[in-house]
Amino acid sequence: MMATTHLAMFWRFRRNVIWNATAKIAVALFASLLSSAPVTAYGEKIYSIGSLNTADSFITAFEGFRERMAELGYRDGKNVRYQYYNSRGNAELLRTVARKLVQDKVDMIVTSSTTGTVVAAKATEGTQIPVLFSSSGNPQALVKDFASSGNNLAGISSASLELMGRRLELLTELAPRSKRIALPLDTKNVNYQANLSETRHAAGKLNLIVTELPVASVEDLAKVSKAINRKAYDAIFSSADSVITEGIGSLVSQAAKEKLPLITSLLVNVRRGCLATYAADYNALGKQGAVLAHKIFKGAKPADLPIELPHKINLALNLTAAKSIGLNIPKEIILRADVVFE
Repeated sequence: MMATTHLAMFWRFRRNVIWNATAKIAVALFASLLSSAPVTAYGEKIYSIGSLNTADSFITAFEGFRERMAELGYRDGKNVRYQYYNSRGNAELLRTVARKLVQDKVDMIVTSSTTGTVVAAKATEGTQIPVLFSSSGNPQALVKDFASSGNNLAGISSASLELMGRRLELLTELAPRSKRIALPLDTKNVNYQANLSETRHAAGKLNLIVTELPVASVEDLAKVSKAINRKAYDAIFSSADSVITEGIGSLVSQAAKEKLPLITSLLVNVRRGCLATYAADYNALGKQGAVLAHKIFKGAKPADLPIELPHKINLALNLTAAKSIGLNIPKEIILRADVVFE
């Protein structure tokens, strides 16, 4: 009888120990799941990506990024969620959105301009959040070395600064009599000094006279644009500047009114009415950036990834813009073009 009682007590004790241990494991596992990133019903991680944009013209980079991410297996709403923001040249809004993305603890911030990347880099200081720039006209302002960023940034150079000379050479091919160039620039832009210095250096080699026209906002650009006329200038040159890019419409209108060739730094702006450019396709840059994002999500450290260059540089022409200013583009240049808008 005594043996039976002790045996029953032993089995009750053993059952309680096992139950308690199992319960503790279950509680610990549940807590760990709550503290980790969201997962799908099948245990697959859901990546949260914040898209930080500064102008409508840069949107194509993010569109290309999403397209390639989908091809790589990242399905929107299933295993990846996007938060998209566009500051449209508003510096304070840009900083506010960047701070929000950090507070939301996104898995990555994707940018499409040097301006947006600088703000994202500052907002993510002291965190482990990777910042991927799908296009930067001046990566030197972001990383210590093209071989390794040395920080939480990774991405692609649009080679915009390196192409300044080729764009001005293109202007002299299209409109050989152009000598006096109007150059609107946002003096607060992170690339202001680099854009101004590189443009003046390239113009000097071609005996072109560049006049800087300082602006501070999209509204300011609209006012400055009205002062650009044939009496003072022979052409307009537009850099890859967020404020200038967002307000490109005012320059396109004034160029058509004054019959002035307008050379841009962005391929998408040729579609919007600028005359011509040498530039990378932002949609393609976005797709290139998605491959880097995939590497980071698979364990690669941003600091270890080299800064990439565009796979292709395009000569883009807008024949309608040329016709509107009475300019005949030589057939040999049209044949050379990669992209022609009519």
